[in-house]
Amino acid sequence: MVKKLIHSEGLMVLIAIIYIYSINEFSWWIFLLLLLTPDISMLAYLINNQIGAKVYNLFHTYTISILVILLAVSLSQVTILMVGFWTAHIGMDRFLGYGLKYTTAFKATHIQEV
Repeated sequence: MVKKLIHSEGLMVLIAIIYIYSINEFSWWIFLLLLLTPDISMLAYLINNQIGAKVYNLFHTYTISILVILLAVSLSQVTILMVGFWTAHIGMDRFLGYGLKYTTAFKATHIQEV
């Protein structure tokens, strides 16, 4: 039941961000770039699991991406707002079953063993 809630929550976040992005008429090329960019954080795993998990989780938590969106809205900065929409990537990951990483192994996440 909990996994289904996390999956559906991720799908709703993804849909909401796509909707907000579309009504602002931003570039879809930039959206695709932002959708994939957070996974660059996986390169930190080349150092070790502890650093890899911390860097990966930093880029895959709603907290920071939503703070970026709130900052952009408060400053009326469209460019910053677009960057904050990497939130769609996080929603997509949660929907697909990828969660925040534990430091024990890359495949150990808060949702499931991938």
